[in-house]
Amino acid sequence: MTAPVLEVDALSIRAGDRVLVDDLSFSVRPGERVGLIGESGSGKSLTTLAILGLLPEQLTASGRIHLGGVDAITAPERDLVRVRGRIAAPVFQEPATALDPLMRVGRQVALPLARHRRLRGAALRSEVARLFADVALTDPRIPRAFPHELSGGQRQRVALAIALAADPRVLLADEPTTALDVSVQAEVLALIDRLARSRDMAVVFVSHDLAVVSRIADRGLVLRAGAVVEEGPVDALLRRPRAAYTADLVAAARRFENAARPGRTA
Repeated sequence: MTAPVLEVDALSIRAGDRVLVDDLSFSVRPGERVGLIGESGSGKSLTTLAILGLLPEQLTASGRIHLGGVDAITAPERDLVRVRGRIAAPVFQEPATALDPLMRVGRQVALPLARHRRLRGAALRSEVARLFADVALTDPRIPRAFPHELSGGQRQRVALAIALAADPRVLLADEPTTALDVSVQAEVLALIDRLARSRDMAVVFVSHDLAVVSRIADRGLVLRAGAVVEEGPVDALLRRPRAAYTADLVAAARRFENAARPGRTA
């Protein structure tokens, strides 16, 4: 069996005496998609930050996170810099804040290529163009644009291109479609799915919405107050939830979908 590209073992995150993530364990193998599902405050985003070694200083973590030969909890910053982007790369919820507002987006895509893959000159320009094409940004004016000159969907595609630049083994997608309208959301989800398949890339997809996770993930972990209440194949979680909390999430997603259908009124 293929070895996991990411292993989270007994992860706990605390703010003083308050437990924010409690004894969380999971692993992800190449090409596998795992969803972290739960409401705001359930510990999903904190888990992705811990994987990248980016927890705020006031929080403390224990357990083990095996990523690219290092433990993200105990490794020094010089080792974490080596694995960020190259082994695990994030796509955050709001690209308007994740992107540098003062830098043209083409240069932002070029930076990880220069850092991790040591590309320069014509080779760098060629790879930047290929990444923009991969995320379906074919207008030649876009690389010269600043983030505020692009739509929300275009900005999220740029953020995805940045994440893919160093050919990571794991994509950490933290609510990447929440700020987008429904049609653009579907396009971005389809894009992540296609790119993950073509690259045999693992995906950890964070969302409060089981219906959204079902479009990307094979397996899901449902978190409440930092602890796993249920896990298993996403299809089973949707069709036969065992935990009352999971059933509530499914029911809420279905009510939202019904309300959003054309011709329906609240």
